[in-house]
Order: sequence, then structure tokens, then C-alpha cells
Amino acid sequence: MAVGRSAALKIDWSKLSSSLGLKGGTAASLAAFKKRNDDARRKVQVLSETPQTVDFAHYRSILKNQAVVDEIENHFKNFKPATYDLGKQLRAIEAFEAQAVKQAEETKGVVDKELGDLEKTLTNIETARPFEDLTVDEVAEARPDIDERTSQLVKKGRWMPPGYKEKFGDLSIL
Repeated sequence: MAVGRSAALKIDWSKLSSSLGLKGGTAASLAAFKKRNDDARRKVQVLSETPQTVDFAHYRSILKNQAVVDEIENHFKNFKPATYDLGKQLRAIEAFEAQAVKQAEETKGVVDKELGDLEKTLTNIETARPFEDLTVDEVAEARPDIDERTSQLVKKGRWMPPGYKEKFGDLSIL
């Protein structure tokens, strides 16, 4: 138990989630686990500080009924704390740990994919020519939807895109 306590005390909880970049459910689960850990540690501390001996001689001196004190002392000496099978709790902790590891791996996969996409986008931005140097054919090749929309407007007899006059004014006066 001393090894578990020393390991739990060495964890820097404030840096753990920020250094691992945890977000969402994983960070919330870690915060809930830290709270339960702190609460359990406080309870153990309080219980270890409480006195564990009973002065039965004191009670014999102040109480008239000695039989009650003898009976309580007998029960106290013969008391055996109940033992519990911790297997169920340990299995629950292991399942929680496995789920946390699975979520962390999924998060890592998503982050790695996003980083790859961002690297491609950054490379594309860095190697792109200035907008002024592009031709209409190159824009149409990169964004075929613009060419399709223009064809639809021309078929309908509209030579100006919607909202153009409102935004840039009417140049027909010039």
C-alpha cells in the first residue's frame, strides 16, 4: 500500500491533462478520478488519526453497571472486521482503465489524422500561386461548382451573380 500511496502522491494532476492534450470525456473522467482519489486519501488520513483504543477502566469507574462495560469490552475484543472481495471493484477499475486507454487511442488517431490534413493544407497554402496570377480555367478546374453555377446563371439569362450590384454598385452608369 505504501508503494501505491507514494505513486499517487507523485502524480502532478495539473500537468497531466495539459501535457497529454486530453479533452472532452477523457479529461472529465480523469478529473472525476482525481476527485475520488483525493476524497479517499482524505478519509484514510482522518481515520488513521482517530484513536483506536478504548479505555474501559475509565468507563468502569464512572458507570455503576459493570456488566454492560464487560459485555462491550468482550464484543470489542472479539470484533473481526468484515472482509470484502475486491475482485469486482478491481475488475471495474480495469474495465475503466481499458476504456480510457481505448478513448485515448481513438483521440490520438483523430488528432493524428487532423494534423496530417493540416500539414497538407499548410503545404498547399505555401506552394499556391497568388490569386492574381490564376487564370479562369485554373479556378474552374479547382472549383468545378463555380463553373456549373455560372453556366446555370447564363442559361437563365442572368449575367450578374446575385448580390453583386448590392455589394459593388452598378457600373453601367460609367
